[in-house]
Amino acid sequence: CSHKLLPILNLVVDSTSGPQSNGEGLYFSDGRRKVDYVLVFHQRRHGSIRSPTSTSVSHDRLSIVSNGNFPQSAEPADHEMHLIRQEFEANLLEAGLEIERDGESKAHGPSFTRLHAPWPVLCREAEFLKIKVPTKTEESGFGSSMSTVWQKLNQPFQPKVPQQDHGRTKFLSHCFSRDKLHLYNITSKDTFFDNATRGRVVSVHLRFNPFLQLVNSHKNMTPAHPQRLRLSSSVCCQVLHEEWARYSAFYKYQPIDLVRKYFGEKIGLYFAWLGVYTQLLIPASIVGIIVFGYGVATVDTNIPSLEMCDERLNFTMCPLCDGACDFWRLNTACGTARASHLFDNPATVFFAIFMSLWAVLFLEHWKRRQISLSFSWDLTGIEEEEEHPRPRYETILRQKRQRKQKNKKHKKKTSETAIDKLTWKDRLPGYFINVSSILFMFGLTFSAVFGVIVYRIVVSALMAMSPDPETKSNVRVTVTATAVIINLVVILILDEIYGAVALWLTEFPKLETNFEERLILKAFLLKFMNAYAPIFYVAFFKGRFVGRPGNYVYVFNGYRMEECAPGGCLIELCIQLSIIMLGKQLIQNNIFEIGIPKLKKLVRSLKDKGSAEEEREEERPPQQWNLDYALAPFEGLTPEYMEMIIQFGFVSLFVASFPLAPLFALLNNVIEIRLDAKKFVAELRRPVAIRAKDIGIWYNILSGMGKFSVIINAFVISFTSDFIPRLVYQYMYSQTGTMHGFIDHTLSHFNVSSFKPGTAPHNSGDITLCRYKDYREPPWSPDAYQFSKQYWCVLAARLAFVILFQNLVMFLSLMVAWGIPDVPKTIMQQLKREKKLLVDVFLREEKEKFQLIQSLFAKDTTHQQPGSKRPHAGQGFAVPGRYSTLPPGPTQASSGDGGGGQRARCRAASFSQVTRKTLPTNENENSKHTAV
Repeated sequence: CSHKLLPILNLVVDSTSGPQSNGEGLYFSDGRRKVDYVLVFHQRRHGSIRSPTSTSVSHDRLSIVSNGNFPQSAEPADHEMHLIRQEFEANLLEAGLEIERDGESKAHGPSFTRLHAPWPVLCREAEFLKIKVPTKTEESGFGSSMSTVWQKLNQPFQPKVPQQDHGRTKFLSHCFSRDKLHLYNITSKDTFFDNATRGRVVSVHLRFNPFLQLVNSHKNMTPAHPQRLRLSSSVCCQVLHEEWARYSAFYKYQPIDLVRKYFGEKIGLYFAWLGVYTQLLIPASIVGIIVFGYGVATVDTNIPSLEMCDERLNFTMCPLCDGACDFWRLNTACGTARASHLFDNPATVFFAIFMSLWAVLFLEHWKRRQISLSFSWDLTGIEEEEEHPRPRYETILRQKRQRKQKNKKHKKKTSETAIDKLTWKDRLPGYFINVSSILFMFGLTFSAVFGVIVYRIVVSALMAMSPDPETKSNVRVTVTATAVIINLVVILILDEIYGAVALWLTEFPKLETNFEERLILKAFLLKFMNAYAPIFYVAFFKGRFVGRPGNYVYVFNGYRMEECAPGGCLIELCIQLSIIMLGKQLIQNNIFEIGIPKLKKLVRSLKDKGSAEEEREEERPPQQWNLDYALAPFEGLTPEYMEMIIQFGFVSLFVASFPLAPLFALLNNVIEIRLDAKKFVAELRRPVAIRAKDIGIWYNILSGMGKFSVIINAFVISFTSDFIPRLVYQYMYSQTGTMHGFIDHTLSHFNVSSFKPGTAPHNSGDITLCRYKDYREPPWSPDAYQFSKQYWCVLAARLAFVILFQNLVMFLSLMVAWGIPDVPKTIMQQLKREKKLLVDVFLREEKEKFQLIQSLFAKDTTHQQPGSKRPHAGQGFAVPGRYSTLPPGPTQASSGDGGGGQRARCRAASFSQVTRKTLPTNENENSKHTAV
């Protein structure tokens, strides 16, 4: 639907009403034939090729290639363009489609050609595509078995969709066949196939049109590419606009069946998956809030935090930098310690286990929902549609043929059909470019992360040398916040670059399905590394290679490696994760998905200002296809899925460090659903309806991330948080079995006299020992500054916890997956019931056919003479459920009227075959199969 919705809706014809009387909107000028597809042809401005200084823009040109007569870099002249267009339209007319052009031709700019698929074409293609259609047999008892009370409570959340409550009955569906028209529920030929199916039928003709393959042989040759425009003059679009594409409807369920009916199964499955994901974020958000609330409630009773904030303990810490930094008191990090406890507490372990099981539960619930939708949308048992080779693949193949012919000019000309595919030698350079480019992008990502690390180290050292005491006290907060913002900006920029690089690297797959899968894998790999590399660094590498006082690790011969905060790295991981997650969601939603499309639309409107003024001078109201063509083209679902998959990683991978991640994801998705709905309904051209049984490779990515999250959360709890050191101290080293003395246990001693020259503080005073966080032997020990026994005990406990956590969660995940069947019990019962009813229908039909054939043979035998011989065994009458011999047809050899020879025995296949072979047919009498 365009944004000018209300004036267009006056042209709507309901499915129960008759055809339009005028020629506007969805119909041809005769007011009877529907417009199923609109082709856009661009007329060049005159002289745009001859004059290099022409002011015509690129979208006013027609760049196509016809049958290899024109080189790719050349453009056909006006008369050639006219011939090409005639050839293209002649192929469509030969296929049975009907065409209507604009009344008057334009000198330049877009011109529109409407296509209509008549009933015979729809029937033929529906049978070819094996489209399931409803039969006359009605099945009762289908749908939800919710109680009346629950239905009343749930009613306010249901969208007001007409004819949506069909849950108690369902028409049996069967693959369309022209031989069985009498079985289908055909109330009107104009409405039997919905608009999405009609558009898909026409798109099949266009996709398999040999001329169209030449037109589309270059991926930049879009001017002659037929676009599926939004024919939005329909009640369906109005309901979607009112009940789905509004932010005020955020609390309502999505009208998924209506979305599927209007946009097709592939887009319907995306919004159904997004709805299930958002719905299951509700319990995860509630549990996350409870875990966070537990941290808030216990922060005042947490003994390690109280010890860090206690001034009486007088922990003197070693300097944070060489020379310029002084000794400092541990109680100055009291705020960091209290904030760490909000996310680093015993409830975090429970939440990590819960979220790992939640991921499994989400995938299992989606599988059940997907199968339910496949059943209700008649997708069960469908076969994969035949795919035509991609235009880009055919271009590469044709270039290879041309090169081979050019190299063998002196020899006999080889046939073009001898080269029908690309070999491994042709793909080898592409593979090398792919691998090297992906490795280069990985290096670029790591370089960006390392650059931010250097920024943190340098800025920390410079701020520590500042004479301003306030600047010194805010070093860690300032450096952490600015570094995360820089990381966010770099991630957003590299995201756009990596999307374009992944598309550029994917050109060799022959079929569109393989192309899409490889493109998704490459884009996901690059964007996954880009989004999570800074977070992985903070979680597993920061503070691990610092060294110790007197023997620090330096970079660039003067800067120490950065350390974690006194409260641990988990609070920094939480800050990093929250800012990147929220920043990506806010910026991508508000700028990339709203601002950039509006900016493109503004630029497009400024370019088309001249043509609009000419049309205004003609004082003609714009047609619907003119309004739809001004909308942005549909570029696929990959960006939408990718955004949600990256968010799923934030929710599942590092959720142990940020329990509020599901809550922020839920708030984002509530807006995201309505934002995407508004974009599809009002801002994008209506895409071709694509049939799909599942979400494809995205499910495998989700499943892999769910398993990977178990490992990541195990290591975060073990090595990033202080959960394991606290447990080891409480049960192995504490004298009272409590956490008293834990801070002193985790701090090692250092003799300030062991500082290297020039690294000791200038004003050391009478301090002889300082403390630092590590498990090392004291300076008075024979093994001074070596790892202590406590260090190895903690390390062993951490590794043991990783193994225990992974095995426990994996076992529980398998139990959850095993306990939840993939196919709901009601769906299995309905499938069995449907099969039984369909068998009954066809047995009844076969029985009537045999009875009809038997009556015809009986009439034939009454005209035989009394002395006639009895028929042979191969000529007996048909018996239901048995094989019998039919009258000789065009493909059968007859041995005479008396049956002198044995005929081949065959099965009475269908009534239409019988009528074609033996009886005159009446095509108008197709509502009852007994009409002869």
